Amino acid sequence: MAQSDTEILPDGAIPAATLVIMRPADNGGPDEILMVKRAATMAFAAGAMVFPGGRIDPDDYLVAHRHGYAEMDPDGAARVAALRETLEETGLAVGWPTLAEDEARAIRQALLADRLLSAILDERGDRLDLDALVPFARWCPNFKEARTFDTRFFAVAAPAHSHELTVEESEHSHIFWASARATLAMADRGEVSIIFPTRRNLEKLAQVDDFPAFSVHATAHPVELVTPWIEEREGEAHLCIPGHLGYPVTSEPFERVRRG
Repeated sequence: MAQSDTEILPDGAIPAATLVIMRPADNGGPDEILMVKRAATMAFAAGAMVFPGGRIDPDDYLVAHRHGYAEMDPDGAARVAALRETLEETGLAVGWPTLAEDEARAIRQALLADRLLSAILDERGDRLDLDALVPFARWCPNFKEARTFDTRFFAVAAPAHSHELTVEESEHSHIFWASARATLAMADRGEVSIIFPTRRNLEKLAQVDDFPAFSVHATAHPVELVTPWIEEREGEAHLCIPGHLGYPVTSEPFERVRRG
């Protein structure tokens, strides 16, 4: 499932990472996924429901290198960024097996105050479990209406926790757990808004019931750079993606698409 880093990216594409966190549902249905709602003031995807994540910082490459990844390795840095951003945005410490909940709160505040993760890990002598993350997609939409992000997607089983998760209010306004199918149904009813990449990945997730099954699905399909294109189909412009990457829906009428 190796992915190439030799693809030609749009000018100014910002490296980023996002994390799909899955937990068993209390009612025995499909696994629930942690979603956050972007604040209405954000320049990108304002008011949209998204997975936790964000930009890859220079320090993320250093942390990944100290965990055995090659220097400036983009996959390793993306794994670090996905875990760091999730802790900052939701208060959930993923991939940090030794961290107690009260310690997670303190580290979250330190990160939000611009303390470097590499310094925190050095001080504590901790290591992150970067191998727990399952890569399953890489998207770089080039929409004129939105910023261009080169985003690597990972999935992970939710760690046990008893504390209430809260959003980082400067970027998000709401947080909730729901299955992929439930989130898609809410979007179809107009209760929430989701952008094109989030919808396609929710549809991919909705094909299975739980994290183990999704891990199998992910390993069965390649991770390749997805840059959607416009194509006319039956007299109507559609936004399209490749058909061999495990997505059940590979096009949508362009006029219906929320791009950013």
